[in-house]
Amino acid sequence: MNFSMYVPTRIVFGAGALNGLHELPIPGKKALLVISNGKSTKSNGYLAQTEEQLKQANIEIVLFDKIEANPLKSTVMLGGACAKENECDFIVALGGGSVMDAAKAIATMATNKGDLWDYVYGGTGKALPIPNKPLPIIAITTTAGTGSEVDQYGVITNEYTHEKIGFGGLEELFPKLAIVDAELMKSVPPAYTAYQGFDALFHSIECYISNQANLMSDMYALTSIENISNYLPRAIKDGNDLEARERVAFSNTVSGVVMTLSSCISEHSMEHALSAYHQKLPHGAGLIMLSKAYFTFFINKHVCDDRFIRMARTMGMTNASKPEDFITMLTKLQKECGVDNLKMSDYGIAADEFDKFAKNAQGAMGVLFNFDPAKMSHDECVAIYKESYK
Repeated sequence: MNFSMYVPTRIVFGAGALNGLHELPIPGKKALLVISNGKSTKSNGYLAQTEEQLKQANIEIVLFDKIEANPLKSTVMLGGACAKENECDFIVALGGGSVMDAAKAIATMATNKGDLWDYVYGGTGKALPIPNKPLPIIAITTTAGTGSEVDQYGVITNEYTHEKIGFGGLEELFPKLAIVDAELMKSVPPAYTAYQGFDALFHSIECYISNQANLMSDMYALTSIENISNYLPRAIKDGNDLEARERVAFSNTVSGVVMTLSSCISEHSMEHALSAYHQKLPHGAGLIMLSKAYFTFFINKHVCDDRFIRMARTMGMTNASKPEDFITMLTKLQKECGVDNLKMSDYGIAADEFDKFAKNAQGAMGVLFNFDPAKMSHDECVAIYKESYK
């Protein structure tokens, strides 16, 4: 029953919430405003809306618009240097999980010397302590997928070593303020709504069967699983369905809190290996591809049958009585969301890469394997990749 809960982020949730940013506590006077290298934040008007809110609060702005879908170490190093050179005293992250993850690394490198990998635990990271406090962060999420607006971690790819690793953990890397405004999510295309929604779903599923799960994390995880299962298909079908968008956004934020109470498990390590080598693979799509074979592995081990049954019931099968019912409901949800036939081969992934992926997963983010409900060997990891391959 033991748990430790500390989520110091002020969460402002609701349609239109961004319009009140200028009235909220802002932790500085000059912002590095971090966005993606794509066009949507600008073309949809979210950048202009955010800039106007900051100007109303008399905040100076320096724009950094270079973040990739899988943010690279070299890019966050540039961002940190930009914040230093312009004497920014806080970061505003406007975008999806990649932007918020990158913002945490940028906030750290804006106040510290050396290379980001000096402070990374795992893989080739040097695991040095971070000597200086990162800059404070405001997170304005435009997607519902990672929960990064309410946690103290980010995932960064070292393009030179093909390592995609979680970074952070410091109390100061919790955003000071999170704006969760579903109005900003209505423009997300159906496929990416699905990928992001399943990312949030798997955060909660993994935390629920993790050996770190507890009464508090269970409460959040099941709430997130229920809302995503009920509302994600609607959000995909009609992006302007604000009720569905809000419920999925709520589920995503809740899944972020779950990760501060429990822990994701090796599914995330295994997907990070895929997208570390194949940058164009959306993280959520990779998780979907792995999911049925991955969770079947633990079902066959019979290590937490009651938890799989409880999730199946939460997802809508009220009479679920066996752990395999969870796979039935997961398959049903993937079909309803139009993502049941994703193929690794469509992203250039080859069948001869599985051993490489397994070594990478158990190396770069091997720590997550420690939280699995049952031990997974290298060969078993390879077998899951093989079974997931199309």
